[in-house]
Amino acid sequence: MRWILVVLAAWTLSGCITPSYNYRPDTVNLSEPPLESVNTAFVGDVLLRQGKYREHEAIYLPSKVDISWSYDLQRGLYLKQGEDDTKETYLPGGNEPGSIQKAGLADSWKALVADKRKPTLCVVTMINAAVCENDVTFERRTTPVLTDDAFQQTLIYSGRVGNKINIGYREFSNNLARPAFNNDVEYDLSESRIIGYKGARIEVLAATNEKIEYRVLQNFNRAEY
Repeated sequence: MRWILVVLAAWTLSGCITPSYNYRPDTVNLSEPPLESVNTAFVGDVLLRQGKYREHEAIYLPSKVDISWSYDLQRGLYLKQGEDDTKETYLPGGNEPGSIQKAGLADSWKALVADKRKPTLCVVTMINAAVCENDVTFERRTTPVLTDDAFQQTLIYSGRVGNKINIGYREFSNNLARPAFNNDVEYDLSESRIIGYKGARIEVLAATNEKIEYRVLQNFNRAEY
């Protein structure tokens, strides 16, 4: 029985493929809302956000794909790792990652390859053998990805008591909160309608214990990433 499966596996191989790992995603700097814009935020909403992340090319499988008898590509995202003239290399990842599951006797996989010229996906094994499926339905996307050097600063509205409003400051690195850098600050609107923290400045136009209307004067000073 094992011998028969090995022969069947040999019949499904589509040659050899060497994956590529030369892709470098774009770094995007984020600063919102725009300066001088007037905005409304409710309690718990973000007033200001500044940071950076990576824009990563990807493919998305809307449903499971069977690659011969040997591999199942699960629904989700696969992030680009590299390319050459005819093909692109991908691995599961992103905020909705897919996965590659192998049959018990199949070789271990190391990458997923998409043909640039036709809707063909191939699973590449550890010995660079390729098992392929034609006419696969998938979408090409660009997706935000937080990496080890991703960083974000935010101000959050926490409500009003009397003439005072409460603002929370939060820092995130690689999508994880940095508690040592978090703070909650109280501002007295009877003293000034312009409030600031770490270089960020907003003008409070109206505020209740439910929501705030404000104008953005300045975002945070650019942090040292």
